[in-house]
Amino acid sequence: MVEATAVLNTVADKDGVLTIRIKGRLDSTSTGDIWQGAIEALERASSKKVVVDTSEIDYCDGAGISLLVEIQRRQKKRGSELEISGLHDEYRKLLDSFDPLEFEEYHPEKSRKTSLTEEVGRATFSVWDNIRSQIAFLGELVAALFLAARNPKVVRWKDAFLIAETAGVNAFPIVALISFLIGLIMAFQAAIPMSQFGAEIFVADLIALSTLRELGPLMTAIVMAGRTSSAFAAELGTMKVNEEMDALTTMGLDPVRFLVVTRVIATLFMMPLLTIFSNLLGIMGGSVVLLSMGYPLSAYVDRIILSADYVDLLGGLLKSLAFGLIVAGIGCSHGLRTRTGASAVGDSTTKAVVSGIIMIIVTDGIFSVVYFYIGI
Repeated sequence: MVEATAVLNTVADKDGVLTIRIKGRLDSTSTGDIWQGAIEALERASSKKVVVDTSEIDYCDGAGISLLVEIQRRQKKRGSELEISGLHDEYRKLLDSFDPLEFEEYHPEKSRKTSLTEEVGRATFSVWDNIRSQIAFLGELVAALFLAARNPKVVRWKDAFLIAETAGVNAFPIVALISFLIGLIMAFQAAIPMSQFGAEIFVADLIALSTLRELGPLMTAIVMAGRTSSAFAAELGTMKVNEEMDALTTMGLDPVRFLVVTRVIATLFMMPLLTIFSNLLGIMGGSVVLLSMGYPLSAYVDRIILSADYVDLLGGLLKSLAFGLIVAGIGCSHGLRTRTGASAVGDSTTKAVVSGIIMIIVTDGIFSVVYFYIGI
């Protein structure tokens, strides 16, 4: 057991004067026990005068000074007299630099219940602020992309290719697996009702059209939103928290042109390529079902060629370009808007994924309506 490095003695004389005598080393290790004893002695005593004898204190750090300040605060609050005697000059100067009344006990106010009107107002303002920030970021991004198109030398192509590898090529296994399984599942689900009419071969038509026009681009975009958009938000958010963005601005470098453009270009190039592979793997997944039912592969391929054409393929690839812009743009936007704090990066990443998926679904609905009215 470690011996205490400070000793506390309290004595109340006949005149009603309480003497608190402290000796030894009053530091962060020993002050805790001394603090409790001194405060208990003050609370028990009813004397109007308290004398703190510190002449035998060998050492006193910030913890010890805080104890003396607390004793001063309590005595002034009670309106009692206090005398601190024998304190060395260097400790006295440190003690005199604090005003005990500035250390009043903090009593936090109870949280006020907000009304429904206030909650709706806050939510409305948050949505409006988000829309305004997205519009401002979109303007900056369009201007930066226009500058890059006019002068491709300003684009950091090495970084763009590296991002295309990490954000696009490395996403191929998960995109391929999900697309294959989606095609397989859809073919099984469609084969059950079609088998009642002996029309299992038309499962190929369903798989080809739904994959090329809808599921291929959509599933690729959702995977990229959960994988790539979150990575962009986390990377840029970490740079924002670490004040690297401020350093770029100080050096005269625009973060949108320096960091966002390369990520957007890389994503725009990779999304159509990943979508093509997603279409191929989805169709391959559907072929497994037809082959298991005894249909030859040639019949499956013939039905696909008859039911789908290049318009369906190009329509899906056009969607993928829009989805790629959404994935990269929203991820970078939330990354640049990251606030300070331990949870800021996580919040930005979550918002990027949720906002990205919502915008992808909304954009896909707009494409579907437009395609319907133009007869595609």
